[in-house]
Amino acid sequence: MKNIKLLEIGQRVINTEMLALSALSSSLDQSFSNAVELILTATGRVIVSGMGKSGHIARKIASTLASTGTPAHFVHPAEASHGDLGMIVKGDIIIILSNSGETPELANLVAYSKKFEIPMIGIAQNKNSTLLQKTNVSIVLPEAKEACESGIVPTTSTTMTLALGDALSIALMEHRNFTPSNFREFHPGGNLGAQLSRVKDIMHTNDLLPLTDLNTPMDKVLINMSKKGFGIVGVLDKQDNLLGIITDGDLRRNMDTLLDMNAKEVMTINPQVIESKSLLVEALKIMNSRKITCLFVVEENKPIGIIHIHDCLRAGIKQK
Repeated sequence: MKNIKLLEIGQRVINTEMLALSALSSSLDQSFSNAVELILTATGRVIVSGMGKSGHIARKIASTLASTGTPAHFVHPAEASHGDLGMIVKGDIIIILSNSGETPELANLVAYSKKFEIPMIGIAQNKNSTLLQKTNVSIVLPEAKEACESGIVPTTSTTMTLALGDALSIALMEHRNFTPSNFREFHPGGNLGAQLSRVKDIMHTNDLLPLTDLNTPMDKVLINMSKKGFGIVGVLDKQDNLLGIITDGDLRRNMDTLLDMNAKEVMTINPQVIESKSLLVEALKIMNSRKITCLFVVEENKPIGIIHIHDCLRAGIKQK
């Protein structure tokens, strides 16, 4: 019975916040568009600030903005009153979060922005609050009860503010045509960076490429294959186009007469290749499906690189 009661509490909290998010979506109006347009005019950064739980949400919003093409950082309102106001300059935009709109610690930040004519976007639930009366753009959160029975713990209000921050970030991101490639520039590490890495980021090039021509005797091909260490050699025509490859499997199939043959007689034609702009996850998928360990990287059918399955795994790409 106790577990059932706990489950009901969890469901009640989530349902309460779902209703609030639905109300938030329905309440968005021209002020949201005005906020996005104001941020787009910024020649500096977006400064996001809030106190207490709103401060934690502000940090996350600043992080999301920064990672999606809008330079941003968090300024703590209390620290702002002790010198950090100097971090805010002409050309910046300030987003201030306060559910009540009456948070006293924000007063110096608001006064500073007014003095130096730094545009402000205010987000609060009380449209008549001191904060929203002083901001250039005011976004009013819909009235919604907090998820706790006492109604005093910031839960629903912070969830709405967080969702609103995501909405602003994505609206800005899509307006700027921010691409996965751009996203990776801000996320070079971790799983996100790995999944957005491209073949050109890790491919082996130049003297590391195992290449030979059609008429090369197989004894020299074997030396080349052993020296380069990929277990494969690409075979080129006179125009340096990739015509075929020689793999360990090709060697085994021709073992009896191998040293009496040349590259053209042993190679497998029309090999699987990939372009340098392709994602590494695509390269790994091809190698897994074809049960091969290497791919030549080509540009207009000319080999410019090679990747090994181990390169993908070292880069953090996961097999699926």
